[in-house]
Amino acid sequence: MAETVPTIAVLSAPGEGWPPGLESLENAAQLRLADSPEALQAALPEADILLVTDFRTTWLRDAWPRARRLQWIHAASAGVDTILFPELIDSHIPVTNARGIFDAAIAEYVLGLMLAFAKDFPGTLEHQRKHRWRHRDSERIAGRRVLVVGAGSIGRRIGHLARASGMHVEGIASRKRAGDEDFQAIHAAHSLYDLLPDADFVVIAAPLTRSTEGLFGTEAFSRMQPSARLINIGRGPIVETEALVEALQNGRIAGAALDVFEDEPLREEHPLWEMPQVIVSPHMAGDFIGWREALSEQFVENFQRWRRGAPLNNLVKKSR
Repeated sequence: MAETVPTIAVLSAPGEGWPPGLESLENAAQLRLADSPEALQAALPEADILLVTDFRTTWLRDAWPRARRLQWIHAASAGVDTILFPELIDSHIPVTNARGIFDAAIAEYVLGLMLAFAKDFPGTLEHQRKHRWRHRDSERIAGRRVLVVGAGSIGRRIGHLARASGMHVEGIASRKRAGDEDFQAIHAAHSLYDLLPDADFVVIAAPLTRSTEGLFGTEAFSRMQPSARLINIGRGPIVETEALVEALQNGRIAGAALDVFEDEPLREEHPLWEMPQVIVSPHMAGDFIGWREALSEQFVENFQRWRRGAPLNNLVKKSR
């Protein structure tokens, strides 16, 4: 008896088309592209697996009643907050993510941002554009204190590079743990306010959860030292944007580098664009050349595990 070929629906943003690297599945599964709400509604009833490549999508919740055969959802992103909703959380359907693909690239990006602040690269480029010869002394990063909020796989790679650069690195996690080769110490989440006054760089690498949403607001910024810089490569809603703008305008903190925002894209008239002490990037910290192929390769490997009945890699704790 011939083996049943599973159906994989690929939830993609309009115009993106097929993710590169899925060609190896052509004989192992039926592939259906869902690049619109209507296409998802049509594909979902026959889908055994859903591959989500558009991490900003909210289409899945509307189409959820049509997910009659679904056995597994894979998000081709590290964060899964946009695709999780109560019905999916309560279901038996496992969700996996792309943990590990972006870790090294994001860590390099964060190290680059810390160097950009310390060496005032934005100021140098601005003087260059205006043909101004302005000598300044710059800061050292060696010996500076870094607090990484979120000591998961991404936070760990950030800590590894920062510590290798001579920085003192401590982490925040859900619970206190002993220090190791990447962190001098790992503190419980409730210690955040006590640690903020000592940090020169505060790096947000945490997922968006009920406990992290709005974590950085007026109170958190009031605890930071005026010379500190905030770097957010985690999730936008972890930072209250209005409180951050106020802290920057009042000199409560020295600067911020933001790759994620409460609302994306950042609107053209937003004051953050014009602040000289702010670096804005369009949610690209982890996007290295070849990342799309790497995501597909990771999914294909997990698909082979699913076919064999082996445990899936990168299972998400949906309730969190």
